[in-house]
Amino acid sequence: MRGIVSTYTLPPLTNSNITTNRITRYFRISRISAHTLVGVMTVSLVFPLANKSLKLWLIKWWCKRLLAAFNLRVTSHGHIPNQNGAMSNSMIIANHISWTDIHALNSIVPLRFIAKSEISSWPVFGYLARKSNALFIDRGKRQDAARIIDITSRSLMQGDNLCIFPEGTTTDGTTMMPFKSSIVQAAIQANATIHPVAIRYPGHNGSANTSMAYAGETTMKESMQQILLQKNPVVELHFLAPIDTVSLSENAKDRRKLTLQIEHLIKQKLSF
Repeated sequence: MRGIVSTYTLPPLTNSNITTNRITRYFRISRISAHTLVGVMTVSLVFPLANKSLKLWLIKWWCKRLLAAFNLRVTSHGHIPNQNGAMSNSMIIANHISWTDIHALNSIVPLRFIAKSEISSWPVFGYLARKSNALFIDRGKRQDAARIIDITSRSLMQGDNLCIFPEGTTTDGTTMMPFKSSIVQAAIQANATIHPVAIRYPGHNGSANTSMAYAGETTMKESMQQILLQKNPVVELHFLAPIDTVSLSENAKDRRKLTLQIEHLIKQKLSF
């Protein structure tokens, strides 16, 4: 779901977070490469024979191990899903900072993601996204929104858990773009539970760690290099109170009003 934020450029890492040496980085790269190969083999050989529950478990396991290979620690707070039983027919709505957002969320609860169509053509990660049943939307075609709303609604009614990043792009973590509301209609139609999530990458001094952002003109290679340079990067997932769309009044079910409410809640949590 990464887009263009023209005013953003990669910030230099400060002395406090350039702490990995070359040996450490090479070790991490070897782990990441091996784990990526495991992922490709798993979706190619195991997924065709696996049932839905096994696939979801494998996605959660693989994402946890990938983050561990980058030494990226996930901390979850608030109304964390799956603590009081299995989660189904739910939509996670979150702000978007980096490609690691997807793996961090998947490490807590495996999800079906709605992503930009360009991601489908990415080497390796695009293949993994396709095999993990991601939904791809062409934002350049207005008529594609209706198709995705219909597919998303049916997916939710079948018990799937989905995730959208309604900004439609990534930021550097110090601000948020306005949320687009169209796909929220699918959650309303499916009587789904919405879980707003505020994502934050804290730095050593408590401010936003903008070096974790995959935004602007940053390439995937540059983003990975920035993460590898950091000794102990952290991502915080703040799960806000879930919203049961069934219990909402008809007025509150307006997709634009509901989207603005969710955007406000996430901004409030991030102090934007």
